[in-house]
Amino acid sequence: MEISPFEPERKAEILSLSVRSWEPVFSQLRKTVPGFVYDSFYPNGWLERQLADLSLILDNEPGNVRVAVDGDEAIGWVCVRLHPEDRMGEIYVLAVDPSRQRQGVARALMDHAFQEIRTAGMDMVMVETGDDPGHAASRATYEAAGFERWPVVRYFKDLRTVPYFRSAQE
Repeated sequence: MEISPFEPERKAEILSLSVRSWEPVFSQLRKTVPGFVYDSFYPNGWLERQLADLSLILDNEPGNVRVAVDGDEAIGWVCVRLHPEDRMGEIYVLAVDPSRQRQGVARALMDHAFQEIRTAGMDMVMVETGDDPGHAASRATYEAAGFERWPVVRYFKDLRTVPYFRSAQE
């Protein structure tokens, strides 16, 4: 396996492996989050949104993307963003082809990202993921790599069907 800079001719291959990687995650996410939230984020389905979001990254940030390649095949990728104001790097996207998961590809991509972030003079690295069952493997990977959890909570409220405030008697 080799980790190399993103080449635009690999875009379709990288999008395809990302879809294969995240399909099981999104099928579980659909069952976990409130319907109005899921439908707001993915009104045309998760696939369309993911392809659009990832395409923007690959098109607009090619210098931030590294690809794990085995022979001629892309088997994973990482996008790193730097936040100098916080002296922090961010693993913004990490995806590994399902056929190559649990073989050290994510670890190699993260180690590569860590080195790039250190070289840029940053003091820490951040990654975000979901707390739903579909993201359990991601959380385990990050925790095994030494990431420490920051307790963040997001709340959503459907303003179309729920009163703004409940009465004090409720």
